[in-house]
Amino acid sequence: MALNRETSGGRWRIRPDGPAKVTGTLTYLTDMSMPGMLYGRVLRSPHPYAGIRMIDTSKAEALEGVHAVLTWRDVPGLNGYGIAVQDQPVLCRDYVRYVGDAVATVAADTPELADYALSLIQVDYEVLAPIVDPEAALEDDAPKLHPHGNVLHRAGHEQGNIAEGFEQCVHVVEATYLTPRQMHAYMETEGGLFVPEPDGRLTVYAPTQHGLMDRLQLSRILDRPQTDIRIVSSPIGGSFGGKDELNIQPYGALLALCTGRPVKIHNSRWESVRAGLKRHPMTIKMKTGIDADGRIKAHDVSIIADTGPYATLGAEVLNFAVEHVIGPYRYEHLQVSSVSVHTNNGMSGEFRGFGGNQAIFALEGQMDRLARKAGIDPWEFRRLNMRRADDPGPFGHPIARTNGAEQVWRTLAESDLYARRGYLEDAAEAPLSPPWIRKGIGAAFVMHGAGLGFGIPDPAGGRLRLAGDGKIEALFGYEEFGQGLIATLELMLIEEFGFAPDDFRIVIGDTDRVPDSGSTTASRATSMMWQSLQRLRDPFRSALLKAAAALLDRPAEELAIGEAGVREKGGERSLLLAYQDLAAGSGEEIAVETNFIFPASDTKRIGAHLLYTYAAVAVEAEVNTLTGRVRVTDQFHAVAAGPVMNPQGYLGQIEGGSSMALGYALTEEAVMSEGEYVTKNFDTYLIPTIEDSRGRFEVVPIEELPEGDPHGPRGVGEIGSVGLAPAIAEAVFQALGTRITRLPIDPEELQKPANALRKAAKAHD
Repeated sequence: MALNRETSGGRWRIRPDGPAKVTGTLTYLTDMSMPGMLYGRVLRSPHPYAGIRMIDTSKAEALEGVHAVLTWRDVPGLNGYGIAVQDQPVLCRDYVRYVGDAVATVAADTPELADYALSLIQVDYEVLAPIVDPEAALEDDAPKLHPHGNVLHRAGHEQGNIAEGFEQCVHVVEATYLTPRQMHAYMETEGGLFVPEPDGRLTVYAPTQHGLMDRLQLSRILDRPQTDIRIVSSPIGGSFGGKDELNIQPYGALLALCTGRPVKIHNSRWESVRAGLKRHPMTIKMKTGIDADGRIKAHDVSIIADTGPYATLGAEVLNFAVEHVIGPYRYEHLQVSSVSVHTNNGMSGEFRGFGGNQAIFALEGQMDRLARKAGIDPWEFRRLNMRRADDPGPFGHPIARTNGAEQVWRTLAESDLYARRGYLEDAAEAPLSPPWIRKGIGAAFVMHGAGLGFGIPDPAGGRLRLAGDGKIEALFGYEEFGQGLIATLELMLIEEFGFAPDDFRIVIGDTDRVPDSGSTTASRATSMMWQSLQRLRDPFRSALLKAAAALLDRPAEELAIGEAGVREKGGERSLLLAYQDLAAGSGEEIAVETNFIFPASDTKRIGAHLLYTYAAVAVEAEVNTLTGRVRVTDQFHAVAAGPVMNPQGYLGQIEGGSSMALGYALTEEAVMSEGEYVTKNFDTYLIPTIEDSRGRFEVVPIEELPEGDPHGPRGVGEIGSVGLAPAIAEAVFQALGTRITRLPIDPEELQKPANALRKAAKAHD
């Protein structure tokens, strides 16, 4: 059944943060200001690659109203940061390795004065030839961007004998797939307010997806105990992975502590473009062969990822891509090799889909090509080769059993949209109607890992407490950046405990108050909140009832918690004790906390997942043969992610991910030339608008899990973003007979076959 307001009943609710967002009254962290605050700015390299001979800050320091000018000499602790590898300089000392590298930072009375001070800082650069081609960076004689060389990470997997496998193949398909550098394009650029407190502590109000990780990193940089730093990290105006890593936080923190005054930094869009993370561009070469029955015998893959100048999570993204170029299919013989390469291009890093978008575009493209070679319906071809419910994961590792693959396959196969498909046997013979529009229908099948995977620290947990004012506090170390986390948690508390919305408050994104729940990333937050509440529910209920029983002088077994307070168990009973009175009379804090690790596979393979979300997507697309532009007119998504916690949020995640994927497929590319961004703003970087998504959009959730499954709901934050591009590529093929191997789809590439079709149509008439 399609997901909408009517099918969701009373569970379709107004988001708690909704009215403030739509009225513009919500205060984002970058909206904050304080009396007497200074304005921070960062001097960034104008060169993709250069040595630093000298930095002269004397003229900037002499300006009245400039209160701090800092360079690498002023970093008291570790002059480096990075979630996994701390190789990115806070302030560069010897070299700059991309146009966003930070060289100095200033704090001044006004933004204009801060900008002027930056212009007075003199840096003597020895400009070097940048390395912009990842393959060239791998050459033995290429300049080494780091002491360890230009290779950040290698990963691979083998099974069987690949050479023998291809000898058994009747049909073989080889293709090279190229994917673009995509921007996160959040509305709120990086920024924040940094406040030195009277007690010597530092409070950081800055968007991030993991406040406790930011606190750890800043403690290293500032050479201060973590307990001296407070991170307030929510609400956030969008992230999608882009604010998972530190960005402006080191500079605001250093300036605030140096000056003893609050400092505000807020990136311009251009500053965000050149310094911010982007999706990893990848070149993926695939050679895949099948036997006479259409079964995959051999699959050979190589991946080159452009990770840019520093690591951030480039190795982890590559591991995820290796897992997902194998994906949900069976192979007798398999070989995957991959490398993540340092260049002087822009920073690549965390991005919604985390390497799955690139991998699945290539893998699903192979499936469509092989199906056509075999003369098999593309969807039937996938069913023939998909893993079964009891099969191991892509690396042959144990995974949680699920029927999700079969369920989404069947749901899409039975959809009205896919039933309209047709197969282009001879494009030249097909009449055009209307004359300039061609239509096609394509589909893709997706298996996407949830959580960080085996061997990567992945803590989870939460806390429930009865506060002194009688409010039940739900405390989690997560951040709300538009994904609907608060609304989802609200529904869970109502449905799991019987609370009314006025009975509780949700506390997130404040390291002084919340437990370590891990990062708000990797499609894990909803799943981990659900698992936390399962662990917290009975102990917290028992603690409340025990305290209430003592005050009421009644057995706890006769009592129940619900709306407004404690009642007699059974039926609709009058309120016996309000939560406010329970808090006042209990005499001690009533609180329960849980800590655990996100479920991981029993394997030694770093990054391998235990839990997967499955999805299938079909699209109808129109190709304008005059312009070469593609428009998606109909989408159908079947998603097997377990029980739906928040229907409105679930649908919003699939819609939002789809919109991002639409841009990835059709319009979005942060173009670079010789290490310089050509695309500098949204006037040339084209993001889909609501006008581009006006077609029919249907989402069917598959909520059933195997009996006894202990893991509950899987995340859907990324699943809507990873399958759309290959589905569109197949729809374009059905419309024009042109195979797409590069994203975003180039209209000029489609005009050539379109012209041929028009000529053929005229000749046919």
